[in-house]
Amino acid sequence: LYGWYTMAVYVVSIPGGIIADKFLGQKKTVMLGGILLCIGHGILAVEQMWAFYTGLVLIILGVGGLKPNISTMVGDLYQEGDNRRDGAFTIFYMGINLGALLAGVVSGSVTNEFGWKAGFIVAGVGMVISLIMQMGLAQSWLGNIGVEPAAVRDLENKQAQKKQPLTKQEVDRLKVVLVMGLFVIVFWAGFEQAAGSMNLFAKYKTDLVFFGWEMPASWLQAVNPIFIIILAPIFASVWIRMGDKEPDSPRKFALGMLFLGLGFVSMVGAALQIGDDANTKAHVIWLVMAYVFHTMGELCLSPIGLSMVSKLAPLKFTSLLMGMWFLFSGLGNYAAASIGQLVGESGPLNTFGGVAIMAFIAGICLWLLADKLVDWMHDADTS
Repeated sequence: LYGWYTMAVYVVSIPGGIIADKFLGQKKTVMLGGILLCIGHGILAVEQMWAFYTGLVLIILGVGGLKPNISTMVGDLYQEGDNRRDGAFTIFYMGINLGALLAGVVSGSVTNEFGWKAGFIVAGVGMVISLIMQMGLAQSWLGNIGVEPAAVRDLENKQAQKKQPLTKQEVDRLKVVLVMGLFVIVFWAGFEQAAGSMNLFAKYKTDLVFFGWEMPASWLQAVNPIFIIILAPIFASVWIRMGDKEPDSPRKFALGMLFLGLGFVSMVGAALQIGDDANTKAHVIWLVMAYVFHTMGELCLSPIGLSMVSKLAPLKFTSLLMGMWFLFSGLGNYAAASIGQLVGESGPLNTFGGVAIMAFIAGICLWLLADKLVDWMHDADTS
């Protein structure tokens, strides 16, 4: 159920993007998504099975309206060729993870103390606060960004442009999005082991006892957002300071794959330490190192991918393409569940080692394809 739920959250980003592009614009669609999220969490607080499924459906629809269009609006803050865009998306990504960290602590603590109903209510209240901020600050901070649907924005002859086919340059750029999307699936299939097989490894196969006190395995999930918050400003600053020497998007993706592979090399070290002895547990430093490497890979790939789509997508399909980009992430999440099951069948050593090899091969292939992909981008990264 969880796998289908997370998959649906990403899939619904596509109709969410279409609604914004064709009818409402990004700003109104984001507001609609936020309202659905508020209602969905409120209904989840009702302890009935009908409320459970209804709440999940509303949350899926709400995220579909919010997720692709928020990212599109960030991209619209910058003109084509502005080299601050990748750094801006990295800072935006830091904000997402700060929210994720606070949400886990606040909602998790309230749920542990007062029960599930209180946890869902707190989540709904947090979304209400977000809506109030959006209504009060969006106009002064964002101006008219996201107000008019992308399909009709900045077009002198709207009816003629709607019927106009894509140019060769636009088709080439779409090919880049599709090719890079395949590598995104590979990345998230490995990265999302953090919440599945790696979390189970932490709970059952890792020594979490410090001076007689056992740390909850779930606390290791905080390593990723903490290091996102620490490293995101550094990565953003590095990209901007490199200027003309800044790597192009395909090579940044390849670096992300390399870091993902290094993270699983660390997990291989953990698996080798425990061997076949059921009583031996791995040192926690192996997992911390893995999460840090994965975080570095995420910063080379996820915010850069959002920035890249905002550069390459044809104007009238901007949010739709952003929704498709999230679909690739959803497919990666779904694949992650299948890989996670292999840990029980093939063992952690073979599974983690296999994922490391997969990540390295994908990184090498992407690096070799980089020049061709850059040609297809038609200077979108540099112009």
